[in-house]
Amino acid sequence: MTYDDIPHLSAKIKPKQQKVELEMAIDTLNPNYCRSKGEQIALNVDGACADETSTYSSKLMDKQTFCSSQTTSNTSRYAAALYRQGELHLTPLHGILQLRPSFSYLDKADAKHREREAANEGDSSQDEAEEDVKQITVRFSRPESEQARQRRVQSYEFLQKKHAEEPWVHLHYYGLRDSRSEHERQYLLCQGSSGVENTELVKSPSEYLMMLMPPSQEQEKDKPVAPSNVLSMAQLRTLPLADQIKILMKNVKVMPFANLMSLLGPFIDSVAVLRGIQKVAMLVQGNWVVKSDILYPKDSSSPHSGVPAEVLCRGRDFVMWKFTQSRWVVRKEVATVTKLSAEDVKDFLEHMAVVRINKGWEFILPYDGEFIKKHPDVVQRQHMLWTGIQAKLEKVYNLVKETMPKKPDGQSGPAVLVSGDQRVQVAKSKAQQNHALLERELQRRKEQIRASTVLPGVRIKEEPMSEEGEEEEEREVEEDEEPMDTSPSRGLHNRLANGLPAGRAAGGDSFNGHPPPGCANTPVARELRAFVEATFQRQFVLTLSELKRLFNLHLASLPPGHTLFSGISDRMLQDTVLAAGCKQILVPFPPQTAASPDEQKVFALWESGDMSDQHRQVLLEIFSKNYRVRRNMIQSRLTQECGEDLSKQEVDKVLKDCCVSYGGMWYLKGTVQS
Repeated sequence: MTYDDIPHLSAKIKPKQQKVELEMAIDTLNPNYCRSKGEQIALNVDGACADETSTYSSKLMDKQTFCSSQTTSNTSRYAAALYRQGELHLTPLHGILQLRPSFSYLDKADAKHREREAANEGDSSQDEAEEDVKQITVRFSRPESEQARQRRVQSYEFLQKKHAEEPWVHLHYYGLRDSRSEHERQYLLCQGSSGVENTELVKSPSEYLMMLMPPSQEQEKDKPVAPSNVLSMAQLRTLPLADQIKILMKNVKVMPFANLMSLLGPFIDSVAVLRGIQKVAMLVQGNWVVKSDILYPKDSSSPHSGVPAEVLCRGRDFVMWKFTQSRWVVRKEVATVTKLSAEDVKDFLEHMAVVRINKGWEFILPYDGEFIKKHPDVVQRQHMLWTGIQAKLEKVYNLVKETMPKKPDGQSGPAVLVSGDQRVQVAKSKAQQNHALLERELQRRKEQIRASTVLPGVRIKEEPMSEEGEEEEEREVEEDEEPMDTSPSRGLHNRLANGLPAGRAAGGDSFNGHPPPGCANTPVARELRAFVEATFQRQFVLTLSELKRLFNLHLASLPPGHTLFSGISDRMLQDTVLAAGCKQILVPFPPQTAASPDEQKVFALWESGDMSDQHRQVLLEIFSKNYRVRRNMIQSRLTQECGEDLSKQEVDKVLKDCCVSYGGMWYLKGTVQS
């Protein structure tokens, strides 16, 4: 049976969308037609009562609708061919549509079913509803901003609504053998009477084939229209590796490294993937969680509360950081700390956790210990990044700093406050446990010194060391300065270095895996000094806490195995700062200050080589006697010391280099306590 054998009812088109609907009759007298099914479908769609709005007026499914869809967006390589009398006539195509059955009548049947159920429920509960009086809250919508309007116009729902509003243009269908169809078909034939007029065809076969099928040129505008979050794996693998990783993490949110490698394909280098994943995701419990600024780019805002992206990123980072400390997070706690709406907090948690009744939110994936053991260098760099993020969060949210270090497996429990006596007891127990190791190491070192330095015939008297002295020495080992967290084996190095005799340690032996601060020609010392000088050239005033945070971020950017990963102590960092031409400013903090000891150590670059050195030195001397100062006092002191009237721009430059303003007063950078 052909289309001409079936009586067509109507056809219509939406020109702007190039969308066609063709409605044709179904031969209900055909022996293959099931009449009972047709009646049942009509009853489900239109109900028992037929009216003008009925889809099937004959109470029988007697017609079928076909809707068009684009088969390809680039039709420049296609043509319609007609062969007649030994000639091949080609006509270029500007669009190709494929007709597919439309099942919109099923949606109508579902809607009718829901209406009937709602009506039945409404009749049974009508009496109860009349008696219940509920309080309602009236909210007035705010005026729509330009940014919100643009987002609404670009949304998928708005585009669908605009497409639905375009009116249909009804067409009349003519059959294949109709005279009008034959007339239109004549346009497919070339109208030229001779081949002389077709000068373009006087070409070689290869040139003609090149004209007929030009090389494909992929253009961005030719890509098929699809929602922004829909991308096939075939399209994904045509993108660069960095874009593939970013798109996958943005859609999945949380993923183990093994799953990511399986999605990218078997021939992708894992080292390149590790390098790319660290740019778009953070390591949480051995799994990768997409970074907040990828989900909330700059200049965006929350769809629920309208808060800017910067606040959302900070709140989501807090949730991610909490999951690095424990597998469980309570939503109320997050909302209390971040001061964000319940909807925003719920979005954060749904990205990376699942809710458990009466327990809270649990991290969605199990701890990936295999990745932690296989890639310790990546884990260490991520730990440095989390240390910097934690310092920011503590400053922004006024969090109480955790006093217990993280467990090495990355699944540390909640923070516990430890008293000073307990710390001493822990130090004693550790010293006793390592007593044998330290004693053997000390004896070995003494023998080396005796073999290398003692002259023949000379004996050195050795005084026995009492147990009390040994315990005191071990206590000093544990309570000595604590090195920065840049090496997992820092505690052992400290005990070995501090267990040596004073003369040996001062004679140039290594300390924490590197030479002591006085050896400025070693690679570690040179690298550390270069970092300190570059940092203070950018920021003239820094607290020790901020300097350590910047140093951790610097370590995270270095390749694995770099010399600075050998372990840098706080004392070595401070000595390097002083050796680089900086001075410590003894700022008189108030007695009730909440600043930590590291935040009270303030260092400033004394001489940078520019014209403002003298002005900065006067300013730093002022803050060595005052915690906060008014601008007029700074202005008068600068004029008095420098002996000249400084312009407002010069004073502003000095203040910008070294100070911050808060509540009408000026403070050195990093010392203000809000």
